[in-house]
Amino acid sequence: MKNSVAKAVAAALAASAAIFAPSPAEGCSRVLYKGLDSLFVVGRSLDWKTPIPTNLYVYPRGIAKKGSDAPGAIEWTSKYGSVYAVGYDGGITEGMNETGLVINGLFCKGTVYVNEQTANRPPMSMAMFVGWLLDMNSTTQEVVDVLKQQNFTIGGATFDGGTVSALHWGITDATGASAILEFDNGTVKVYDMGDYRAMTNDPQWPAMTAIIDYWEGIGGKNMLPGTVTSPSRCVRANYFAHHVEAVADPEVAVGITRSIVEYVSVPYTYMIEGEPNLSSTQWRSYSDIKNRRYWFDVVTNPGAYYIDLTKLDLYPGAPVLKLDTAKSTDLVGCVNSHLKVSKGFTPMY
Repeated sequence: MKNSVAKAVAAALAASAAIFAPSPAEGCSRVLYKGLDSLFVVGRSLDWKTPIPTNLYVYPRGIAKKGSDAPGAIEWTSKYGSVYAVGYDGGITEGMNETGLVINGLFCKGTVYVNEQTANRPPMSMAMFVGWLLDMNSTTQEVVDVLKQQNFTIGGATFDGGTVSALHWGITDATGASAILEFDNGTVKVYDMGDYRAMTNDPQWPAMTAIIDYWEGIGGKNMLPGTVTSPSRCVRANYFAHHVEAVADPEVAVGITRSIVEYVSVPYTYMIEGEPNLSSTQWRSYSDIKNRRYWFDVVTNPGAYYIDLTKLDLYPGAPVLKLDTAKSTDLVGCVNSHLKVSKGFTPMY
């Protein structure tokens, strides 16, 4: 009994310490909204210390691609069309394909991609990893099956003056089935999210669920952590995702999701003395899975806009389309007509 009590006290202290610890440089939040009639919306914020220019690309089916320019790289021909959010016009941050599969990459500084056993497997660049999974899979389970084979090794270019893209990923499909992918010292770890509805950054998922459970016991009606730390944001997002109204109206559902993501965002230009690398939110996205609408919301723009995949030609041979977000600051609503034919982005392998 004494050992059990001691362990419970230690877990509570660890959870409290994680909540109130100084915020790291990395940031991002992801939330899953569950509405009525199979309506699911995935919302996320992209937080970083310096600007990450992000453009939107729509790729059709039937395009031959490769995961890296290194010898022996994985190659494939896309089965599904997708919309990608591409950072620096060189790497896919997240996206949604025409089946409703959504994958979002968030920073997680504890990530280690490679070990001795995986180092010589076929190379896959971070720039193309999300695209590969979206191009070739339609469900969360299909993605999980591919990942558990781990017949690849992850690598890629640094950015922002040498920063390594240490990420973990949230995965959700049209049924709402969700999983989290993490690399633990080179080993793929995939976790079924169950009824958890939010993820942020560090700590890795097993420790984060312990923190969420701790605060669940306190009860959100009484108190929620209010800092900008990763655990604090995750606890708040998870609580509100469970306690907002479930609706069938897709625009209301996106609005509810947007309000949650904004609530856990870090205000633009916010800084803490002594924490010069604190990240603030640059943009947010909302993937309406049922209606195949990918919303994009730059925090300095007056409104949000969306790409409707159901109204685009995604057949083999159709052109790649691009929306230059820097030139689209005043757009609101559906922006399909503003997409321009493009040669596609150049991966930063």
